[in-house]
Formats: sequence, C-alpha cells, structure tokens
Amino acid sequence: MKAMIATTDWSLVAKALGDAKGIVLVTHKNPDSDGIGSQIALFHALKAIGKKVWIHNLHPVPRICRYLDGAEKAGMGEVFVHLGAVDTIVSLDCGAKSRLGMPDSFFEGKTLINIDHHASNNGFGQVNVVNATYCATGAMVFDLLLSLGIALTPAMAAAIYVALLTDTASFRLSTVTADVFHLAAALVEAGAEPAVASKAVYGSNSHERLKLLKMSLDTLQLNDKNGSAWLHVTEDMYVSTAADTEDTEGFIDYGRAITGVKITVFIRPEYEGYWKVSFRGVNGIDVGKLASELHGGGHRYAAGCTLAGTLAEVTEKVRPLVSSYLKN
Repeated sequence: MKAMIATTDWSLVAKALGDAKGIVLVTHKNPDSDGIGSQIALFHALKAIGKKVWIHNLHPVPRICRYLDGAEKAGMGEVFVHLGAVDTIVSLDCGAKSRLGMPDSFFEGKTLINIDHHASNNGFGQVNVVNATYCATGAMVFDLLLSLGIALTPAMAAAIYVALLTDTASFRLSTVTADVFHLAAALVEAGAEPAVASKAVYGSNSHERLKLLKMSLDTLQLNDKNGSAWLHVTEDMYVSTAADTEDTEGFIDYGRAITGVKITVFIRPEYEGYWKVSFRGVNGIDVGKLASELHGGGHRYAAGCTLAGTLAEVTEKVRPLVSSYLKN
C-alpha cells in the first residue's frame, strides 16, 4: 500500500497520539459518512496499539453508517462522561471548532488535534494537518495509519471506504484521480465490501425519505437563465412525512444533475429560526468562496452556511450572491 499523498507530515500528530493517555475522537454536528468513517477507522487503529479511546459527537451516527463495526461505540450529546480520562481530542472532518458543537469545557486542558480536508479550515487545533487536496478525511486517516505502521483490518478498511465513497459522490467528482481508485482497491483488498457499503448508503431508502424527496422536488426552481437550481424542505414537510434531517442527504444532487446548472442551492431547517444552506458548484464555480461570504465554508465545489430568518428572507439574502457568481 502507498500513501495518497506521501509528502504529508504526520510526525506531530504521531507524537501527540503517542503521548496521549486518553483520546476522544469527534466530528462535526449532524455527522456524515466521512466524519463517522474517519472516526471509526481511527478508533480501531488506536485500540490496536493499546490506547484508551472513545468516539463522541453532539449528534448520533447517521443510519447509513450504523452497519459499520464500531458505530455502536459512538456516544452523543453535550455531556461526555469520560472527559476526566481524556487528555487529547482529535477533530476529524470539521472545518471550524464551532461546528463540533461541544461546550468550551469539553476542550479545557486538552490537546486538540485537527485533521481535515476543508479548504476553509483555519487550523484551530494545537496540532493541525489540513489539506484540501485530499478527496476525503478518510483518505487522510488512511495515510496517518500508514505513517503509524498500523495494518488495516477489515473494520478499518470498511470505515474508510464509506468515507471515500460518499465524499466523492460515488467516484463522480473532480477530486477523483487514479490515486483515489488505487486507494479504493487497497481498501477492498484489506476487507472493505463495496456492495455492502453501496446498499447501506444508496439502497436503504425509507418510505418517509421518498415522500420527503417528492415534496422537495416539487419546490425545485431554475433561476439565472437556468444556471442555478433551488430546492428546499421545511419543518412542515418533516412533520407531514415523518422524515427527518438525515433523510435529506443527497437531495441537492438532483439539482446539480440538471443540464446547464452551475450552482445548486438546497435549504433546510437547522434549528429554530435558522436554516442550513448548502451549495454545489460545477464548471469552475467556487462555492466555497461563495459560502465564506456568508460566514460559512467548505470545499471548492461543495460548501454551506447557516443563516437566520425565514425561508423567504434567507432565500432573498442568498439569491443575489449566487447570481453574482454566475455573472463572473
């Protein structure tokens, strides 16, 4: 096996992990497959070298990741009962410390290691490895394990594979290179099962999700001379379908798949009075930069922000900015 990016310097991370007495692995609010897969792979690896390690996030493991060996180990909530046994926190796949959603007391007196591939990440840890060249944080964990000399087990490989699968949109994005396919092959050789991952991620739709998708697609609008696609869900839609936030995963891709669309915007409730606005860009449109103008962040072609107001107010705030990026 070879590293995805051989020049990445993992020495400070390796030293911090080596010195650690107790480690907790965290990822962002409403975690996705990259964050969870990265956590689970690193959890098994650190356990293998005798470390005391926990997984804990503000929100639960998404349903599509619960098939992974180790998913059941993840705790959730603002209270982490083992905090006194921890001296090191590893943040994975999170572009900003605030996105972890944990109280200040969670971090006090702890060494914070920040491993991430979001270009907007400003290096909020005491130890940072941030590299937007990686297609997924799971790929970074793979390189870290190689640097630590830890052999991949099937459980580690499966967790990294689902991170790779989802953050490349099933190997469809411009971040996919020959090296990404080499990594996928290495993971399969180590025990990852693509059919199992594909079934969990893409073949396990609930009736509630499909009802919500239908309602969301009914909101689809094309603007900017068909250059932008807009769709949303509302709290009322969640109630009427009995679906939830997790069920909106992938909705934005329907807008991105429309011929001629360069920016897709998907808006959903985040919490009372606030909305999560997600962006997808194609053909050189940097939606990461667009999101940063709204105090958000992310990748060049996938980014987002959180805005206060009504749905109409948020839409009207975002619309002229999207239009300006399409005119440039």
